[in-house]
Amino acid sequence: MNKTQQNKFNSLYQKHVSALQRQGKADSTVNVYSRAVRRIAEFYDQCPDKLTLDQLKDYFTALIQSHSWSTVKVDRNGLQFFYKHVLNKDWQWVEIVKPPQKKVLPDILTIREIERLINGTRELRYQTFILVVYSMGLRLGEALNLKVGDIDKERMKVHIRMGKGKKDRFVTLPQVSLMAMRKYWSTHRNPSFIFPAGKNPEQRHTAKQFMDRGGLQKSIRVICKDCGINKHIYVHSLRHCYGAHLVESGLNLRAIQHEMGHKCPKTTAIYTQLTDVTQQKTDAIINRMIKRLNIRLDGEV
Repeated sequence: MNKTQQNKFNSLYQKHVSALQRQGKADSTVNVYSRAVRRIAEFYDQCPDKLTLDQLKDYFTALIQSHSWSTVKVDRNGLQFFYKHVLNKDWQWVEIVKPPQKKVLPDILTIREIERLINGTRELRYQTFILVVYSMGLRLGEALNLKVGDIDKERMKVHIRMGKGKKDRFVTLPQVSLMAMRKYWSTHRNPSFIFPAGKNPEQRHTAKQFMDRGGLQKSIRVICKDCGINKHIYVHSLRHCYGAHLVESGLNLRAIQHEMGHKCPKTTAIYTQLTDVTQQKTDAIINRMIKRLNIRLDGEV
């Protein structure tokens, strides 16, 4: 782009980001939607406000060949937002990109494999993190953001703050998980985080950030390999395992939806009302399931 086009692009791009923020989009959405605009501008080396229909078709044809369908869909949505809210143009050609319907089931670990994963982990922080994510069905970010004040040992609940969709929820805290977090936290005593960053207890005690996301994902893959688990397992896989094992344990689907903070087309978790009897049954089933794990929390600090 020449200087004039670059200045024009910068102005439109900033309007795009501002429009996304005004509509309350999550930071992750702002990032990927704005990336879509940057990507197509780099592809044609021009400001994308005057692209022809043929150019848009050629761009998505190339994108389909080089990126995942997930990226294609996100870019489509990001550019649709850009056209509607920044360029004030209709998006009548959106159907040219129609991702195929794929149903891919994630790999699930058995209870025994979960045991192998935790017991085969050499570091206490990873042992505890894996147990916490699995035993409460947490997303990666939800577990990393856990703070000392989120643990309610009187009600045996954990307050998950700003989960997916920026929604809070309470999840059942199994006794085993409480004991594990207490043991690990006592090694660093960070005033805020359960899982602070740092290579040793001293660094973790004063850390202002939580553990590195990328490092955790890599560690999970290494741990699985060391444990002889050949399935495709990521941190989020532990959440899938939790849901699957709750179904196997007999917990009803509405209670599982409530615990995991799932959103469905008709009834979301926020409208799910559980009776005291149902909640007590939920707590009992979750604790009974987690107690089946034969865990040795003897990893290195």
